[in-house]
Amino acid sequence: MNSKKQATLKIGNKVLSLPIIKGSEQEHAIDITSLRKETGYITLDPGYANTGACISNITFIDGEKGILRYRGYPIEDLAGKVKFTDVAYLLLHGELPNKTQKTIFSQSLRKEANIHEDMKRFFDGFPLNAHPMATLSSMVTALSAFNPVLTNDEESINKTIIKILAKVKTIAAYSYRKYHGLPFIYPNFELNYVENFLHMMFSDSEGGFHADSVLVDALDLLLILHADHEQNCSTSTVRMAGSSLSNIYGAVSSGISALWGPLHGGANQAVLEMLKTIKNDNSDYKKYINLAKDKKSSFRLMGFGHRVYKNYDPRAKIISTTAEKVLTKLNINDPLLNIAKELERAALEDEYFIKRKLYPNVDFYSGIIYRAMGIPTNMFTVMFSLGRLPGWLAHWKEMIQSPDFKINRPRQIYTGSKERNFK
Repeated sequence: MNSKKQATLKIGNKVLSLPIIKGSEQEHAIDITSLRKETGYITLDPGYANTGACISNITFIDGEKGILRYRGYPIEDLAGKVKFTDVAYLLLHGELPNKTQKTIFSQSLRKEANIHEDMKRFFDGFPLNAHPMATLSSMVTALSAFNPVLTNDEESINKTIIKILAKVKTIAAYSYRKYHGLPFIYPNFELNYVENFLHMMFSDSEGGFHADSVLVDALDLLLILHADHEQNCSTSTVRMAGSSLSNIYGAVSSGISALWGPLHGGANQAVLEMLKTIKNDNSDYKKYINLAKDKKSSFRLMGFGHRVYKNYDPRAKIISTTAEKVLTKLNINDPLLNIAKELERAALEDEYFIKRKLYPNVDFYSGIIYRAMGIPTNMFTVMFSLGRLPGWLAHWKEMIQSPDFKINRPRQIYTGSKERNFK
């Protein structure tokens, strides 16, 4: 990882030699750990777009080339070929599970799927119209009261991670049931992770729900595509909160709150709302393509472009075909999908979008799939949370076990008043 190369920084008459860190994918970083101590200076990088906050071996992204890999595996090789729980195991442990590990992991998740009966009463404290994300973040924090973390040894950490993966799925389903005034459905231990979630979401009180395999596979795929994405806003938040040695439940809850923002996890909801607006305007997608190019217009083409990807988001390529498959299976002729296709086609052929590398991202189609499955718009970010959960947990675990672990404490440049006299 470390190279013998050094970067030279000159400030006035002082010359500082800074180590150059080299990653396994030829990424380079200048280690400025000693900068303030040696010079009194700090770096300023609003939004942290050029700042490496940690060294990690979980996920690799090359935004210029449109590459996403989990532990070295291209997302194209995982999506639709392994289960979401296999990907969760991969992110957490570094390798895909063998047959025995897969069985033990799945059984552990099923065993821990129930939440404490007393926790169900907590749901009664939320108003019927409470946003499911508010319920989810609150209930994840409450999990710590019923499942305290006693030690930070490997075994205890892994047991706690299993509990969170298993129980958050149940809480997410119960959040949906609460919002719709429906009775809670207990987990069915004969079902796999995704089937169980759909069972708890959509079964009637007699448990009479059998998920279509196309829908199960589609949701499994969506969760895999969302499982991790390097140091994004919510993952960085989990690391930041966890660096204080707050319990893991509080750290995950903070990630859920960060994901709630419309610029992060709420983007697929914004896409759906945009498509509805276009549909209500005679489906005139060309008008909105032109508005997106008009500097005087406040309209933004949602679901295009990405903070990291300057090429086609590899997840979007996978998800677009899944959207068609789900709608075909359900015999749904959704005009929003037709508008989405036309927007994508027009944008990919338009020099304005090509020059700015504004390609469709994963959010562009995911909302259409959720909508077809009967998942309401206000649950979209909850679904994102469920997918991103193993990534958050993997990063928290990596940080806690790092020999360089320390509390996160960014600096600032103060521009307020100088010292003033109090009269």
